[in-house]
Amino acid sequence: MDWNRIKTIFIITFLILDVYLLSQFLIKRDTSQYEVRKEATIEEQLKADEIEITFDLPKASIKDQYVSARPKNFTEKETKSLKNQTVEVNQKTVLLSNLDKPYQIDTDFEPVSLAGFIAENVLYGSEYQFWEKDEQEKTITYFQTYENKFFYQNINGMLVFHLNDKNQIVSYEQTLLEDIKKYDDSKEEVFKPLEAIEILHQRGMLEPKSKITSAELGYSTIVPLASSQVFAPTWRFEVNNEESLYVNAFEGQVIEFDIGENEVTE
Repeated sequence: MDWNRIKTIFIITFLILDVYLLSQFLIKRDTSQYEVRKEATIEEQLKADEIEITFDLPKASIKDQYVSARPKNFTEKETKSLKNQTVEVNQKTVLLSNLDKPYQIDTDFEPVSLAGFIAENVLYGSEYQFWEKDEQEKTITYFQTYENKFFYQNINGMLVFHLNDKNQIVSYEQTLLEDIKKYDDSKEEVFKPLEAIEILHQRGMLEPKSKITSAELGYSTIVPLASSQVFAPTWRFEVNNEESLYVNAFEGQVIEFDIGENEVTE
């Protein structure tokens, strides 16, 4: 028998066996790594980073839909009804008011204390809800709402009061969205809050040891046309009681606002 031929057969056989064993090892390793990743739930990931959710997340599914609206053009007839203030309209959609007499607010400001003033002095005042008081800018900002949900950071649906150094309201500016409609009759299930939190975590937007202190569903602009706008349901998460993070509740994109315009991060 040809010894060189036998040796060649053995070498080829061992090579085939080595390739087979190597492929099995790689398959098992990949499977093992996949199982490890699969077992690491978002709750475990948050716990590992010491990120705390300080409230109970809703467990039931939530359905919502797109809505559309357009900026309102204020009329002279409407502005004439406003008393004790000098009013002008800029580019039809921005109402500018200077109060004849400054309106004093408390040092320990509470939004409820302005309810009566807004009802008496602001057109369509019930359309807005308090958003923030900025001590540095000396402003009190309200955002327009629809079905008790905010239109987040939309320059066409805002009410901004300006204060003087005596903590008095001296003027305000107002924009309003009107003809608000549901985009279609059907509702779709939105991302669950925990799923949206997972997106923020994957994007590295949640710092270790931070606290997620609230969550609410509102709307953000996806089609910012001059004549009309389309809004998508959007989760807003407050982190450490100070920073707001936003996630499109249908598509899952992280939204970063820049002076009333939406910047989407894939």
